[in-house]
Amino acid sequence: MTSHTMGKIVLAVLFAGVFYSGEVAGDYGGGELVSTVAEQREFDYFALALQWPPTYCSKSTKCCATNGCCRGENSPSVFTIHGLWPDYNDGTWPSCCSGPEFDANEISTLQDTLDKYWPTLSCSKSSTCHNKKGVFWAHEWEKHGTCAAPVTGDEYNYFITTINLYFTYNVTGVLFEAGYVPSNSEKYPGGGIISALENAFHATPQIICLNGALEEVRLCLTKDFKFRDCVGASDCPDYVSLPEWASSDSITAAGRLFPSHQSF
Repeated sequence: MTSHTMGKIVLAVLFAGVFYSGEVAGDYGGGELVSTVAEQREFDYFALALQWPPTYCSKSTKCCATNGCCRGENSPSVFTIHGLWPDYNDGTWPSCCSGPEFDANEISTLQDTLDKYWPTLSCSKSSTCHNKKGVFWAHEWEKHGTCAAPVTGDEYNYFITTINLYFTYNVTGVLFEAGYVPSNSEKYPGGGIISALENAFHATPQIICLNGALEEVRLCLTKDFKFRDCVGASDCPDYVSLPEWASSDSITAAGRLFPSHQSF
């Protein structure tokens, strides 16, 4: 199934009733979620954060069955979802708002799509907002999704909304079509990458780098999902790499594929 077809399917599901309005309360810490509505001010916009897996995976040495970095030839070859984050215009953000704990059963029908396009890229368990550890999706729902709930609604709708935005605004396609393709030898102007995204979405994105390699692209959206400029500054050098997975002769002892120049 193509991403275009999948996008249409997800879009149909989304507009069947995903958008939700209501009030949630919360706090900014990692303890029990007992704050009142008055303690959680309304957020200003969303950041749709997308990861470039080869860059992210270069900083980890562990492999496990759940790690999306460990899939060999089936490792992600597109930007994958990090999360949909409510943010404030002053550069801060709400987190761990009042709401139910993560329930894997709520998103069981999305499992295949999440595994492919929103995979965890680590073997370590993520922190949640209840002084516990859990899967990556638990972290994203409890830290960010509960705060997005006034717009996106419950856990299932938070994930399906994010998936829909991911397919609708195809960052991988935009950059590849502009000539910014994975390479372990080329470097690209960071300003050119930003311009390609600006031309496609008519708003300024934020790009994040790790050791000179593009690690993350963030698109910023109003609460009715229209593009707006991001608040945060990009932290990339003038020229950045977009690494690809290495050939089989660079397999590490952990069994993963990495560019040979990357260190752990």
